[in-house]
Amino acid sequence: IAATQPSTNWHVKENAREHHTSKFSSEELIVRRGQAFTITFNGTERPEQNLIFIAETGPKPSKSTKTLATFDISSTASKEGWSAVVQSTSSNSVSISISSPHNAVIGRYRLSVQSGSSSPQSLGTFVLLFNPWSSGDDVFMPNKAECEEYVLEEFGIIFAGNKNHISSFGWNFGQFQGDILNICLSIMDRSLYYRQDPVTDVSHRHDPRYLGRVLSAMVNANDDQGVVLGNWSGKYEGGKNPSSWTGSGEILQSWKKSGFKPVKYGQCWVFAAVLTTVLRCLGIPTRTITNFSSAHDADGNLRVDEFYDADGNHLERGADSVWNFHVWNESWFTRHDLGPSYSGWQVLDATPQEESGGIYQCGPASRHAIKEGEVDLDYDGPFVFAEVNADCMYWNYDSATGKKTLIFSKSTEIGASISTKAVGRDDRVDVTRDYKYEEGSAKERGIFKKARKKLGLEDKFDPTAPKQEEVEQKPDISGKFKVAGSLEVGKDLNLLLVLENLQSDAKTVNVNMTAWSTLYTRRRVNQIWKDSISVTLAPKEEKQFPIKIKYPEYQQQLTTDKTIQVTALCHVEDGIQVLVKRNITLDNPAIDIQVLGEAKVNKEVFVEVAFTNPIDEEVKDCVLQVEGSDLLQGILELRIPPLKASEKSSTKFKLTPSEAGPKHLLVNFSCDKFADIKTFKMVNVIN
Repeated sequence: IAATQPSTNWHVKENAREHHTSKFSSEELIVRRGQAFTITFNGTERPEQNLIFIAETGPKPSKSTKTLATFDISSTASKEGWSAVVQSTSSNSVSISISSPHNAVIGRYRLSVQSGSSSPQSLGTFVLLFNPWSSGDDVFMPNKAECEEYVLEEFGIIFAGNKNHISSFGWNFGQFQGDILNICLSIMDRSLYYRQDPVTDVSHRHDPRYLGRVLSAMVNANDDQGVVLGNWSGKYEGGKNPSSWTGSGEILQSWKKSGFKPVKYGQCWVFAAVLTTVLRCLGIPTRTITNFSSAHDADGNLRVDEFYDADGNHLERGADSVWNFHVWNESWFTRHDLGPSYSGWQVLDATPQEESGGIYQCGPASRHAIKEGEVDLDYDGPFVFAEVNADCMYWNYDSATGKKTLIFSKSTEIGASISTKAVGRDDRVDVTRDYKYEEGSAKERGIFKKARKKLGLEDKFDPTAPKQEEVEQKPDISGKFKVAGSLEVGKDLNLLLVLENLQSDAKTVNVNMTAWSTLYTRRRVNQIWKDSISVTLAPKEEKQFPIKIKYPEYQQQLTTDKTIQVTALCHVEDGIQVLVKRNITLDNPAIDIQVLGEAKVNKEVFVEVAFTNPIDEEVKDCVLQVEGSDLLQGILELRIPPLKASEKSSTKFKLTPSEAGPKHLLVNFSCDKFADIKTFKMVNVIN
């Protein structure tokens, strides 16, 4: 080799096209494993003679940990290890096709070349990612449209609200923007696993199962100074309210800019969205999943206990809880450790809820194993199974005597309308049937018993042989809350309490009612309203009692989750208590986006956002935030003057799209009376 440093042409554009990495905006070569890429370099004489290539990654590369490969020129690409095949030569340069194995460690590699006995010379660095398009890869996904959605799509829809009233908002995953890939690589190098044993950690980075678990720990700040700090207090001083984020890019960049200090604050969908960004960026097909009426079973008995006082107030007793919704992830890969039927979608959850192996991480749990009640299989099966299947026990608790009385239990409450975004469309798809058999069916109850048995629980609580305080008596009356009218922030809340006498003699009922503003986790924040009534129901009679909670009564108390829990504890004379409850999520008023004209690559186009103040008082501190991958750089923030009652504001701004195709613009509007009104619009950009 001549004394000069070889200069390398990495053919970044051509290789990226072949490797589905064109969306990365990087000068560096980014390729996927198990697939050939071509480089050309000069500065070698008689190039094809005895060239030896060295590819290495991590702090102490070695052949035994598969972080170092040396390979010479061969006539065909190798199926097993790394290989190099000459494509063409000229007088002073050579083009080589380099292939990596299907199970190569992913990350940034250093590539050098050696000729004969001279010392190796560096050709530069490249990044190697997972390859869902390649049938030998553990993350292989045969359906190309699914690869497009779950690896290449930068826009997502996250479902929220509650099971009676599902809402949704857009999210900009932004996995190909700016410096995100480098940030994802540094997340791996900051994990506890890496800090404790960097050599072993890097050697495991060929395995999506391992990386999924490590990254589920790193996305939350617990244990390891990870990316996002959780906060479910309802008070978010010193950081951003979790519901104000519209994309992962700002979060990941803030984490890096601050010298890797956790970003404040996140709740479940933020953790799930950031994990989606990181895993899609690395090439593992990933999506967000929303589970409605999601159980957090803290004591591992597949049962959630809720306690109420005599006034119907929900008590914060015990560590179990039921959330209106919870968002986690599914990633697609093979489970060599469990066997073929457990491959496919795997549940990962980055929200710090319970420790697993001493740190806050969760999964991967095979979705198929959860459906079949195989809760003893790795990892965290019991917790995930409970999230979608736990039984609910509602207790009356007397703080003076410490006595608890079972009001009723319900086995069909938890795990409803499990939702994810459709492939290639902005619609909701229900995947509940992939998590469990039909609610209440013999098959589903059988699976529940099987799971309890595997956990050694059948003695502690067997519904067929209850302990004395767990005997469930038949109630004399039934009740429910009905919504009358619209559920909108800024409007009065109108409900009906419907009570029905199930017996053939008259019943006198004393009803204690309360309404509290809550977080989406149903944690109570402020009492909004209370009332009590005494009613007499004739035999088999049904009566309706209207309830009105005026906007001024709840306006100051409402959290940004816009959720209210209404309960009525009915004390039937000479009978048992009946608990009626409903969780209500209010909708924000609408905002409207119009694109004025055609959106073309590198041409300015105007967008107009309109909002009408729906209440009869002024709103101020109005801010509009706009983001969207390939439509604008970073986040645009616009301040809007105050709006009088019923006044309409219209704000115009410019976009300059950088890439053709269907892109999504995300808008978030906030003011002193309404927080985080979100909407999105698909913008079709043409060349």
